[in-house]
Amino acid sequence: MSHTPPGVRILPYSRVVAQDELKLALELNHVMPGVGGVLMAGPRGTAKSTLVRAFALMAHGELPVTLPINATDDRVIGGWDLDALIRGEARPQPGLLEDAAVRGLLYIDEVNLLDDHLVDIILDVVSTGLLSVQREGLGTAKHLSFGLVGTMNSEEGGLRPQLLDRFGLMVTAEQLDADARHRLIRTVLDFEAETGRADSEWLVAAERDDAALRERLRAARERVAHVVVPDDIVALCARAADRTEAVGQRGEIAATQAARACAALEGADRVEAGHVRRVLPMALRHRRPETAHGGTFDWGPEDRDRVEDLFEG
Repeated sequence: MSHTPPGVRILPYSRVVAQDELKLALELNHVMPGVGGVLMAGPRGTAKSTLVRAFALMAHGELPVTLPINATDDRVIGGWDLDALIRGEARPQPGLLEDAAVRGLLYIDEVNLLDDHLVDIILDVVSTGLLSVQREGLGTAKHLSFGLVGTMNSEEGGLRPQLLDRFGLMVTAEQLDADARHRLIRTVLDFEAETGRADSEWLVAAERDDAALRERLRAARERVAHVVVPDDIVALCARAADRTEAVGQRGEIAATQAARACAALEGADRVEAGHVRRVLPMALRHRRPETAHGGTFDWGPEDRDRVEDLFEG
């Protein structure tokens, strides 16, 4: 059951206003971690961090493991317990990646400001499921599985194309219109007013909705391995990647996996073109040549026009 740690106030996931694409990406990555992680881009104040923490509480019952910008290799991959070393004992000390495997989700805020070397290590563990450490003549290898979410503000700098490509899905925070801004303000006011009230019907309803989604995600994770991916769907993903000139082959693989997770979420037995259409922007936007060379992450009318005829008929 989801619960908020004492003293922590996080808006329930089911009450976060708008940002539907960000939510879908988080849910797809949860259903199929093999998608390879989610990168969220957007200006400050667009609720990226709130959404990630709310999702972790809803899906895992606790906050995500958060990686600080100044993290060292030892803090990330593990090292030796210093107090034990002083006593002459060689006692391993787990790093944040092992903590994430226990708690379910690793969150990197401002991932574009983190050392590229560490980002590369983390993405490699996510994609292979294996943490291999060679240190002081001792080697260890551990199988780890966890969800990965990184957030970034493009105005503060970008990621190298090689690192962008390693994230399975990328989404951009939407700018809210006046109606959505109104609903957001109302929701924040309601949340602040209801927090701490033992008899709050508002919070009870929010937890009920979170619990229903948590069960839906659990069922989808069990179902996804049995969802059929017809060959025409595989061909569709390949042609869409070709039309958008996606660099490398990770895009079409991520699109196929995300479409499969989308089908599982909807309770479908097989992937259909509609599932692919929903996930294509997430899988391909950061792999287009123009994006890799500092262009926009937006998926606009021109991008849609490139692939639209693939879904006709």
